[in-house]
Amino acid sequence: MTTDAASAQQWQEWHQQRLDAVRAPYGPLSVTGTYWIAEATADGALEGVPGRWHQTADAVVLRADIMDGLMLDGEPLVGEAELAPGPQTTVRVQHGERRLELLRREGQWAVRVHDPSAPARRVFTGIRTTPYDPHWSLVGHFRPYQARREVRVENADGRERTLELGGEVVFTAPDAREHTLAVSVVGSGALWAVFADGTSGESSYRFRFLRTGAPGPDGSVRVDFNRATLPPSAFADGFLCPFPPPGNTLDTPVPVGERDVAR
Repeated sequence: MTTDAASAQQWQEWHQQRLDAVRAPYGPLSVTGTYWIAEATADGALEGVPGRWHQTADAVVLRADIMDGLMLDGEPLVGEAELAPGPQTTVRVQHGERRLELLRREGQWAVRVHDPSAPARRVFTGIRTTPYDPHWSLVGHFRPYQARREVRVENADGRERTLELGGEVVFTAPDAREHTLAVSVVGSGALWAVFADGTSGESSYRFRFLRTGAPGPDGSVRVDFNRATLPPSAFADGFLCPFPPPGNTLDTPVPVGERDVAR
């Protein structure tokens, strides 16, 4: 098997794993809403969400009675419970088949509802995706910033939030021109970019995500646009995905990767 054929096979396996994750019972298609606790009524009621929700500086207090039908850690919740996930974790409360996920952004708490019976799951038929093209699997170079930078960008829910950037990746596209993307450093040094391009809003969704592995000691990194993915906000409302930061709209079409949701 040639190198390109092996890469295409690996991409096909990755694509299938993506489809399986997206259409999973509690995948992105299951999200039916995100509800900010600061917008609850005076007694803590959130429209369409059982229980009474109140936020403190470090936690959320949830009050429920037997009629609310809530489960916490597999046990009926009657009375009061303090929910305080760590910075990289979530707390899920069960309401029948629905999962109520607690999340926090810039000091504000919200409840995100996952429902396996969500309409988006019922009408989903796949992800429109361009077949693998080896010309768009590129070698790039990562240039870290001396200090991480914070920029304010609009999010998919219409609010502005901070996006932390750790450097930029420089690469030469098939158009033979050099391009640059600002990236965040995540996990064990992997890179993540939010970008748009000449196809955005036309033959592809308005923006996409691109993830890479950790750069090598010399800063080299594989930039494979075949694995550009749709953000969760493409699958369902209720996500807070950031839009591309300044400079991350490429002035060239990127005709590969995930394009849009098929319904």
